[in-house]
Amino acid sequence: MSRLVECVPNFSEGNNQEVIEAISQAVVRTPGCVLLDVDTGPSTNRTVYTFVGRPEDVIDGALNAARAAFRLIDMRRHKGEHPRMGALDVCPFIPVRGVSMEECVLCAQAFGQRLAEELGVPVYLYGEAAQTASRRTLPAIRAGEYEALPEKLKQAEWAPDFGPSSFVPSWGATATGARKFLIAFNINLLSTKEQAHRIALNLREQGRGADQPGRLKKVQGIGWYLEEKNLAQVSTNLLDFEVTALHTVYEETCREAKELSLPVVGSQLVGLVPLQAILDAATFYCEKENLFVLEEEQRIRLVVNRLGLDSLSPFNPKERIIEYLVPDDGPEQSLVDKPLCAFVREVGARSAAPGGGSVAAASAAMGASLACMAGLMTYGRRQFEHLDATMRRLIPPFHLAAAQLTALVDRDARAFAACLEAMKLPRSTPEERDRRSAAVQEGLRQAVAVPLALAETVASLWPPLQKLALCVNLACRSDLQVAAKALETGMFGAYFNVLINLRDISDDKFKDQTLQRISSLLQEAKTQVALVLDRLEERQE
Repeated sequence: MSRLVECVPNFSEGNNQEVIEAISQAVVRTPGCVLLDVDTGPSTNRTVYTFVGRPEDVIDGALNAARAAFRLIDMRRHKGEHPRMGALDVCPFIPVRGVSMEECVLCAQAFGQRLAEELGVPVYLYGEAAQTASRRTLPAIRAGEYEALPEKLKQAEWAPDFGPSSFVPSWGATATGARKFLIAFNINLLSTKEQAHRIALNLREQGRGADQPGRLKKVQGIGWYLEEKNLAQVSTNLLDFEVTALHTVYEETCREAKELSLPVVGSQLVGLVPLQAILDAATFYCEKENLFVLEEEQRIRLVVNRLGLDSLSPFNPKERIIEYLVPDDGPEQSLVDKPLCAFVREVGARSAAPGGGSVAAASAAMGASLACMAGLMTYGRRQFEHLDATMRRLIPPFHLAAAQLTALVDRDARAFAACLEAMKLPRSTPEERDRRSAAVQEGLRQAVAVPLALAETVASLWPPLQKLALCVNLACRSDLQVAAKALETGMFGAYFNVLINLRDISDDKFKDQTLQRISSLLQEAKTQVALVLDRLEERQE
């Protein structure tokens, strides 16, 4: 799995297309960097770039972009709605895959030091990279903005972490740091800038000050006016969408706007957004409105509609959701993305993987999908409309499990490959033998964990499968029978794969507990499948 860091530099230029393109090209021409998004704002006079790469590559990409900006941006002439203090105002590093927050802190430190040394500009560390608590938040560092820097830099408490304590008029200062994924989310209002800002003050965590905090944790906010769109925005940064979600910010803004008799006319995402943030919003609206929407594509469409994400410009999920832009499996195509005939050929090839574990996961995934299909063939039909509420409860577990089990097809193959790599480690010295032994044991545990997860997932489906067998459209009887046996086959495959990998694990307590659990799950599967088949046979047309 490739190691990926995201870098999201914000430059103080949103109108001059030559400058914007020059900075883009500086990133694109950096080996190992992939530019994902360029979001310009004329009124804010700011452009947000998003690119990914290995830690060392994104540092180079950010430096190349900064060099271009140093030549082309003059802060003495900058005006815009967005708070700013420098030509490269802020440059955060965010862990995406296979990289820790600590490694992103090192990226920020390396970038900040090199930027200061090469360009001779003041640089501050913020977020997880902050050296002092007073510099942890960006608004604290940016207080007073560019115009306050000449005096601010004279104060000892505001000496930069890197670079001179002297004012560089054409540049200003830069903040760099490490953080979680930040979502820049703006809600559109037909109002004045002042009304939008009043709402932002009520919502943002900082509020109006220590004695008047706002309602939403991990949210920054400001109100501004977009001349080119002829509307105001409550502009927010969600510092942790798991603490305060997209839909929460939108709904709370709507509530505030209603109290002021102000119309909300959609919203805008700046830059990229994690898939989970969109799916969390979909779950909220499905529950709020009692909607039954299963497919990921349709759930995303629902959120785009409810939040009005396409109100200012088209919202293309394939260009705006980071998981769709950064494949999880690198250059090699995953097993589940291959055509069925290619997957079957690969299983039958003279190689140990994909093997029984991947096939077991594929079988179980097909079983869950068949059960989902049988439920959907019952749901929404006039002769079965009395079962609609029941189907709404029974179908989602199969839909979710099908996706989870499908993912295990590749996970099993990767776990096997990791075991093989561990076994190839050198063992010439006692230290090497110890390292190899530890790596092999960890690899075997992972090789056990995947089929055990398969078995637990299948086990969770027996209760809804029993209920489905009692009421499913009998035209799908054979489909549900096949589903039951496919799930059972997946369980058998999980059992045998756990057994073969347990054999060489040295922890006897772990072996005994795991063997007891997988044996219990297999026995339960046999009982449950027999019961499902009996119930289906007993039902009359």
